[in-house]
Amino acid sequence: MAASRPPRWQILTAFAAIYFVWGSTYLAIRIGVRDVPPFLLAALRFFIAGVALYAWMRAQGTPAPRSYEWFSASLLAIVIFVLDYGLLFWAERRVPSGMAAVVLATIPVFMTLAEILFLRSQKLTFRLGFALLAGTAGVGVLVSRAGFGQGATDPSGAAALLVAAISWSAASILIRKLRLPESKVMSAAAQMVCGGILLALTSLLLGEFRDFSVRAVPMGAWLALAYLIVAGSIVAFTAYVWLIHHESPTKVGTYAYVNPVVAVLIGYFLGGEALGVRTVAGTVLVLVSVLAITTAPRKKVERSEPRKQTGLAES
Repeated sequence: MAASRPPRWQILTAFAAIYFVWGSTYLAIRIGVRDVPPFLLAALRFFIAGVALYAWMRAQGTPAPRSYEWFSASLLAIVIFVLDYGLLFWAERRVPSGMAAVVLATIPVFMTLAEILFLRSQKLTFRLGFALLAGTAGVGVLVSRAGFGQGATDPSGAAALLVAAISWSAASILIRKLRLPESKVMSAAAQMVCGGILLALTSLLLGEFRDFSVRAVPMGAWLALAYLIVAGSIVAFTAYVWLIHHESPTKVGTYAYVNPVVAVLIGYFLGGEALGVRTVAGTVLVLVSVLAITTAPRKKVERSEPRKQTGLAES
């Protein structure tokens, strides 16, 4: 029997989760890293969430990942969790949560650049060229050191966010080459477990445990961590996985330009973050870029004859 379409309220609830919950996690991160070392906080978030999802999937009868699938998950965890999320948590000690969300919204920009310059699978059209320029200008405005009536942006924090965005884009290419569990939820659980372990090791190597005291952490930081685990990594992620089975990828992908707006507004109203001309201008430019890229028809490069493969097989 054909599966019936879910009730409208369920669709709207799921979209609300990926729109508002994911958008609000940036402020939760900023609250948490005030009192907990950033890589340690990220390790706790993803390891606990990963173990919970893994246990749930195993209870549902999903097979455990094979050894080579664990290895693939570990490789992805380095790029996604250590480089992307680890640097995001680290940067949010230095830049406002809304700005962090906007810079990470440039991920589609870097993915498109990779497809044009390295994969050679996408043509550079006028629309894409305009989108890339708008996104670049938006980031330039956000990280500018003067003008717009706002103070200078911390350069190390801004650089870390750009590396984080590039890392996520690289992971989107790497994931096509790796053998991962067939179940998308189990795959994500395995990646989060590996990511949590690697983040904890990174935290140890950086000396974050040296002066850290669990007793000194206030209740607000623990509540922020609980929100990140339950709402951000379990509820919103489950809603996302459910949505992609019932809605078009284009509709589901709209979270990419809703999350930054939510993050900026929540940071302003609840986090006391500045909302000056620079933030508004940079946000608008980045969102125009993301919207133009995510809604543009894909024009792949046509190849008249097969080429010899010298590296990994194309997929």
